Amino acid sequence: MELIKPDIGLLFWTVLIFLVLFFVLKKFAWPPILTMLKERETAISNALSAAEKAREEMKEIHADNEKLLREARIQSDEILRRANEIRQETIGKAQNEAIKEYERLLGNARQAIENEKKTAITELQNELARHSINIAEKILREEMKNKQQYDKLIEKSIQEINFAKS
Repeated sequence: MELIKPDIGLLFWTVLIFLVLFFVLKKFAWPPILTMLKERETAISNALSAAEKAREEMKEIHADNEKLLREARIQSDEILRRANEIRQETIGKAQNEAIKEYERLLGNARQAIENEKKTAITELQNELARHSINIAEKILREEMKNKQQYDKLIEKSIQEINFAKS
């Protein structure tokens, strides 16, 4: 029953030790503990503020990154468009130059063919004239076996040449 009804002396000493312990704790332990808790609270508050600030900065950085990405896409589209225009322009110029070169070469080839044709015709005419003269000479030699016929033919030819000059 002693546990249920404590003794007055025991109760007095327990209360006194509690009060002394409370006074000692209040005087020496509580201020550093409260200061430490206050510092901890301040540190946590500062950390939360820093985290919030970092989160805001991250949002700004993310927005800046999105803006830069859009700008980069626009620039790359513009570069691709200009490259395509340059490619088309270059292809057009090359085609025009190729057509001009083709026409020039075709004209040169036609001129060369025409020159060759004229040369061939002239050579053919010369060859034909030579053969005609040879044939005529052979025929005349056969027909004019005597000197008198030959002399008459020469005189007649000279007279025809003189009439042609007059």
